[in-house]
Amino acid sequence: MIYRFLFLIVFSAQFSAQQKFPTPYEKGNGNQSVTYLEMVKYYEQLDKKFKNISVHNFGQDDNGEPIKVVVFNPNKKKNTPSILINNGIHPGEPDGIDATMMLMRDLATGKISSGGLQIAAVQAYNISGMLRRGKYSRANQNGPEEYGFRGNARNFDLNRDFIKNDTENAKAFQQIFHHYKPVYFIDNHVSNGADYQYLFTYISTNKERLGKKLGDYFNQKMQPEILQNIEKNSVLSTPYVNIHGDSPDDGFPAFMDSPRYATGYTTLFNTLGTVAETHMLKPYPERVRATYDYILASINYVAQNTAEIQQLMSSSLVELKPGNKYSIQWKLDSAQFQLLDFKGYEAGKRPSEVSGKPRLYYDRTKPFSRKVKFFDSYRSTKDITIPKYYVVPKSERKVLEHLRRNRIQMKELGRDSAATVEMYRIVDFKTVNNPYEGHYLHYETTVRPETKNVNLTKGDFLIHTTQPGVKYLLETLEPEATDSFFNWNFFDAVLGQKEYYSDYVFEDTAAELLRTNTALRTAFELQKTADAAFAKDGDRQLEWIYRNSSYYEGTVSLYPIFRIL
Repeated sequence: MIYRFLFLIVFSAQFSAQQKFPTPYEKGNGNQSVTYLEMVKYYEQLDKKFKNISVHNFGQDDNGEPIKVVVFNPNKKKNTPSILINNGIHPGEPDGIDATMMLMRDLATGKISSGGLQIAAVQAYNISGMLRRGKYSRANQNGPEEYGFRGNARNFDLNRDFIKNDTENAKAFQQIFHHYKPVYFIDNHVSNGADYQYLFTYISTNKERLGKKLGDYFNQKMQPEILQNIEKNSVLSTPYVNIHGDSPDDGFPAFMDSPRYATGYTTLFNTLGTVAETHMLKPYPERVRATYDYILASINYVAQNTAEIQQLMSSSLVELKPGNKYSIQWKLDSAQFQLLDFKGYEAGKRPSEVSGKPRLYYDRTKPFSRKVKFFDSYRSTKDITIPKYYVVPKSERKVLEHLRRNRIQMKELGRDSAATVEMYRIVDFKTVNNPYEGHYLHYETTVRPETKNVNLTKGDFLIHTTQPGVKYLLETLEPEATDSFFNWNFFDAVLGQKEYYSDYVFEDTAAELLRTNTALRTAFELQKTADAAFAKDGDRQLEWIYRNSSYYEGTVSLYPIFRIL
């Protein structure tokens, strides 16, 4: 009887706390999302009321506002395993913002349990986008009535900035991530694309990029169990349907979250992650509920399996020893797929009332469930050998700044020294025709390795690869990697020639070189024999001699970061 009485007291206190702390979303009509100022004030109230809730500032948005992280820690112990939640990276997709406010309140009051985990949530990552509130920018979305804007104060899409770090937001996120060192990461979004019956879609961190052990565990065990638990609450789920302007009947691919994206970045440190994508056409209250349910199911799973996840995170580093192969480019394997029992709507074409041309439509009166191909495997198209060390010149301050922020261990050289290194010559690359997120991004980069004896300078940095951030090093410092620092234009200056010659002066020098340098003269004659057009073109011949002589600077397209194998 005493236990029953105590239970009633505790339950009554919890219920009372929930009644006293309804979120702005709960106070509304179900189709209204919280404003930025309301959100900040609400979390300040939770912080004052509950000892297990705290709010912390990390860095700032590009508009100068501090980025705030709300933390639930049930025991206030340091080094408590954490789950990190990111909200409002695209503030026009506010489901996670409202769901997390209710979740934090329910954790604080004891309505739900974290199982001993620390839960850290970025209240709103893109503050300036959240403050740009309106009704029309999400033309395809069913609620809420008002919401934020995708771009931040400088019009960057923050979910493309996790490697290049053009924004203060991205720098703050890296500080947050390395502070909490999460065992699981959730990035909350709302989908675009096709129509279908599912309320919840998801992007699981790409299994190939996770590595064999982590990839198999997450995709075959962890994620399926979490999804089974939310489906018990009638939340239908399917992999993110990456189809725009067409029907998914012919199948669809798994999304490749390269390191520019949130989960692509967190993967570099072996943190499992999911992009939660509620379906844009479902009512807002259902989307908020689905987001809440997914976060809670994730907490429950991680709480029960923390030790196993941490062990797999550590052991996966064994796959990344110096001398081993590492894949830096991937391509969808169209021969590999699984068949999903996909729940969609019949699609068809009818004349457009705007153009009169055939337009796609989905008939919600005709739901179906049929087998659809889900292409969920990628194959490596480019491997590199993991070096023992990288050498980054002290002059590359921007690169060194990023490495330090990501807790990369480095040793500064105390004196000038000679070393045998592998260097890369940039052989070819393509560049986008229009700016992409503030850059003329390179792609399809190819390099030629050259082994040379060089003099390293006091103050340069030697970076070993036997450290937790090895994947970050490989994905940023290898020029051929999809989101390498080279491809994001960090090293464009090395592509330009700085010294030239005047024809009338170099003509005499070239003639002297041919007279005195037998090897050069022989190669020159062979080139004329092999290329008839070259043999008739005096300007090309003079340029050839210049480029093959000691007068040519030789550092054009020479990548300035070295590898020691």
